[in-house]
Amino acid sequence: MTSETSSSETGRRARLENVTLWQRAYEYLREEILSERLQPGTELQEVALSQELGVSRGPIREAISRLAAEGLVTVRPRRGAVVRLLSKEEFLELYQVREALEMMAVRLAVPRLGEQDLATLEGLIAAMSRYAERGEVEQFFEANAAFHAHLLEASGNQKLRELYGQLLGQMGRYRMRSLTLRGNLQRSVAEHAAILRAARRGDAERAAHLMSEHIRVPQGRLKALDADELAVVAGARA
Repeated sequence: MTSETSSSETGRRARLENVTLWQRAYEYLREEILSERLQPGTELQEVALSQELGVSRGPIREAISRLAAEGLVTVRPRRGAVVRLLSKEEFLELYQVREALEMMAVRLAVPRLGEQDLATLEGLIAAMSRYAERGEVEQFFEANAAFHAHLLEASGNQKLRELYGQLLGQMGRYRMRSLTLRGNLQRSVAEHAAILRAARRGDAERAAHLMSEHIRVPQGRLKALDADELAVVAGARA
């Protein structure tokens, strides 16, 4: 191997290692934000994060840049980055996009649903009902998310799933808290059950319409919130 080739290989390995480092930092910070361990308004200090993760500041900057592109953080010139708090308008726009994507997913999924799919969805609704009765919001959220994810998967449209994943990346930390906008978790259970009944009949348009109504419920409550109430739902205040 020539010295030129060796140098090129060393450079390639260094680039790959750096990619791994920023991805590790990105995944760590993203999870911290979505889990609300890093709440809106929290400053992301490069030096502290570099020491905590055992990497240089370069990968930290790249990770923050990616998070900013996803709308999870705001980079302020000469002042560093902070975890973003979405405005009411941005929050509503995300719900509108989610509504459109999930309606499309339902239209595509219904003709493709088999008995096993329907049984899985039925089981998730039963789980939601149990959790709603017990007031177990976190468990309810997980079963609710699984119901929607199953329909997205059943759509068979990879690009749709990718777009939906990007959307959840922006609104992920708000989704469980937004369940409080519904007021009554049992109402949500009934809405999911109605969607499934339409799907069982093979009525894709009816199922899509019901999905639209289901997603619009928290939108209506969101519009009525003032700034302080929105901050609580968004996790910026306890």
